[in-house]
Amino acid sequence: MVYGLTMIKIVDVHKSFDENKVLDGLSAEIHDSETFVIVGRSGIGKSVLLKCITRLLSPDSGQIFIDDEEITQAQGEDLLRIRRKFGMVFQEGALFDSMTVFDNVAFPLDYHHLFPNDEITKKVDRFLDVVGMNEFRDSFPSEISGGMKRKVSLARAMILEPDYLLYDEPTSGLDPTSAGVVESMIAKLKHDMKITSLIVTHDLDLARYVGDRIGLLEDGKIVTIMDNASAFAETSVIYDHFVKNRERVHNNNEHQ
Repeated sequence: MVYGLTMIKIVDVHKSFDENKVLDGLSAEIHDSETFVIVGRSGIGKSVLLKCITRLLSPDSGQIFIDDEEITQAQGEDLLRIRRKFGMVFQEGALFDSMTVFDNVAFPLDYHHLFPNDEITKKVDRFLDVVGMNEFRDSFPSEISGGMKRKVSLARAMILEPDYLLYDEPTSGLDPTSAGVVESMIAKLKHDMKITSLIVTHDLDLARYVGDRIGLLEDGKIVTIMDNASAFAETSVIYDHFVKNRERVHNNNEHQ
């Protein structure tokens, strides 16, 4: 596959919390219109990386370029402008419990005061239609399933029509059927919108289904990057790291 321009470039990024090194010289490039998936076990720093890219956290050192603009020192209006380039699908959806589905999706538009009310209604209805959730527009998060919550979160992430979509463990905690629905929705958006996307996950089924390239995060670094076919070959480092390690754990448990 021939990849397009580099849209997000991460160079030697470090981030620690007290004595705990989370990101330790991480580098990666995400290209135009691709879906780049970073896989790694839970608690290894995947979410921290997304927060550094959106500047919810500031790296201790290193550089992050968005559209060739270095952003680690951005402040004020520049930082807000950069953040508006991103739509974020948070772990478990992160919906507001006291708001309806409609109001959750409308929240970014209300917050930024970008459109009059009649246009907000049209935009929200359009994106709820995209994810198949318009019939639940008046429901509250407690009244819909986990998979539905992720779809609402995805509609909210798209409502500002961002340049980039970031997904933080979008299938985590879902049953297999709901996870499959979310995977299909991400794949549909990838096909229809051609939007540059970064997904962090420990779900190899998701990575296999939607990823153009797969990076393995280990010890604070991306230790290898492979195209989809190579990543899931039985001889690959990524396959060995996840699948064979799981088989070894199962075999050890059976012999104890």
